[in-house]
Amino acid sequence: MEVIETKINGLFLIKPNIYEDERGYFFESFNQNIFDQRIVEKVNFVQDNQSLSSKNILRGLHFQKPPYGQSKLVSVIKGSVLDVVVDIRKNSYTYGQYVMEELTEFNHHQLYIPVGMAHGFLALEDHTIFSYKCSNFYNKESEDSLLWNDKDLNINWPNINPILSEKDKNAKKFSSFVSPFQ
Repeated sequence: MEVIETKINGLFLIKPNIYEDERGYFFESFNQNIFDQRIVEKVNFVQDNQSLSSKNILRGLHFQKPPYGQSKLVSVIKGSVLDVVVDIRKNSYTYGQYVMEELTEFNHHQLYIPVGMAHGFLALEDHTIFSYKCSNFYNKESEDSLLWNDKDLNINWPNINPILSEKDKNAKKFSSFVSPFQ
């Protein structure tokens, strides 16, 4: 398993070793020992979530405010996504910057997303199943979001007209956002 730190401190791209033969494939999707050795932050995952999305569904940029912030380990089970993570830790040297990775059912890549990040993804094909492990339980009162296409964030999304929830259409602009994360 290859664990690669991205330009955002604490955000890791994880590439598993995939063993394929005529029967199919095998890989470790999570190994606590490797995770503890490579990821500085100690994390205990307490909740697993899955979502199903059609092509051009965009979900995000979501986060939970303290004390209910969540670290996440995200991956795609079926289909593919453009996954975007924005650093919203106000004391971080990469505050307001983003990382975009393509996660697919074929590359089996994962992103480890620490607390203090806004997260979203665009489904690139129909019937995309997205999976995420969370370090804290969902708390409706602490959920929040940033506008996916905010000009200040300047995220290089593909030129499409995404399908959005009402919550995501009405998310906060980055210029008026006051981060609760250090």
